[in-house]
Amino acid sequence: MRKMLLFFLFCLAPCLCGAQDIRVYFSPNGGCQQAVISEIRKATQTIDIAMYYLSSRDIAQALAKAQENNVRVRIVLDQGQEIESASKSGYLIKHGLEVRYHMGFGLMHNKFAVVDGRSLITGSFNWTLTAEERNEENLLVISDPQTIEKYQERFDYLWNTSRLDSRNARGLEAFPAWFCATFHFFCSS
Repeated sequence: MRKMLLFFLFCLAPCLCGAQDIRVYFSPNGGCQQAVISEIRKATQTIDIAMYYLSSRDIAQALAKAQENNVRVRIVLDQGQEIESASKSGYLIKHGLEVRYHMGFGLMHNKFAVVDGRSLITGSFNWTLTAEERNEENLLVISDPQTIEKYQERFDYLWNTSRLDSRNARGLEAFPAWFCATFHFFCSS
């Protein structure tokens, strides 16, 4: 009996050590948005997000609620989101979330979030209503610590190389600060 138990432990140990939970979702209407909101609601400490396009009202409201519940929410968006009318960046800033914009020449095309260092949300799914209802998209929710650590490192790099919103949470400027600094004749003093 003891040999049999040792044999099973020897055979199962590699499987158990590498065990991880990966949940898979597809859109349209495959539960991607609800999976994102569910993970946001589970957060107790931090949510770090690198997102190309964030215009979902429901996700933005869940993030604002997390902030109200003392969860630190940091978001890096593509710089086009600063002036995009459908973007929820202004809403998020007004609700106290920390929002920065990517400074690189190309698109900040990442789509991921790290929740409490225990959960990773990633895939092609932009956090938009169109992605949920019309587009062919995918979303993974991963709990593998090594994978999460790599994504957290990437988020930290993006965060440290991005800039603050030019509106200072007021949403008053018609042009972003970088535009005014370059083309000052378009901006009032």
